[in-house]
Amino acid sequence: MSEQFAETRRRIENVHQLEAVVAAMRAIAASRAQQARGLLPGLHAYSSVIARAIGQALALLPEGHDPAGSRARRGAIILFCAEQGFAGAFSDRVLDVVGTDAATSDLFLVGTRGVMLAGERGIPFAWHAAMVPHASLISGLAGRIADALYDWLSGSVGPRVDVLVPTWSAAGGVVVDRRSLLPFDFRRFSVPAPARQPPLITLSPPVLLARLAEEYVFAELCEAALTAFAAENEARVAAMLAAKSNLEHMRSALEALERQIRQEEITAEVVELAGGAGLRR
Repeated sequence: MSEQFAETRRRIENVHQLEAVVAAMRAIAASRAQQARGLLPGLHAYSSVIARAIGQALALLPEGHDPAGSRARRGAIILFCAEQGFAGAFSDRVLDVVGTDAATSDLFLVGTRGVMLAGERGIPFAWHAAMVPHASLISGLAGRIADALYDWLSGSVGPRVDVLVPTWSAAGGVVVDRRSLLPFDFRRFSVPAPARQPPLITLSPPVLLARLAEEYVFAELCEAALTAFAAENEARVAAMLAAKSNLEHMRSALEALERQIRQEEITAEVVELAGGAGLRR
């Protein structure tokens, strides 16, 4: 009986240690998600400034100039999966959305955990990278994605590129938003009324527009990566909360078992002492 009691005590101590690990992981994930959410408003403002500049540049184009290009047959999909585990079905939901598109599109995959799961599913990818550990490093990741994308674009005319951006909500869990990145649609930008004095520029309007489009694509990649980073950590917070609840139930059951074993040991000792006293009489 004492061996069973000691084993139960060891299991309770292990659960206490797991609870400490889960609490630490939840705190780290919550901090990272909060940091990412705090950076998003500034990124949206940055995108808005570029969007206004694109609208002004469109107004400078000569009559009949069409900045849009034709589409290539094969496209690409940029998708963001989890970098680490303990995020529930985060990566699986993103890979489920890819579906049959993997056969007709080249995949640019971000997230080490997603790379592993894609390999298990037999999903090929043209390029992959690890998700950054901190939200402040998102711009560097977006730059690497843009460089890889432009290398892939060389020699292609107006290919279609989509971005799969996972978002998280407590009610719906992981939801994947599909956004069109290329071909660049200039029709979504409002062209202001002709100004009395046009802005001073040092580049020709077509070149300026191309540079602004590249900057806007970079901003969209930053926003997608930052949103995915926040969503992964929010999913991890939810997973850690579920793990905490399960550990609490497990600890309660073990503590009840510990009390039962201890009670049985005390009862056995009392019976043994009573029997010994009877024999001495």
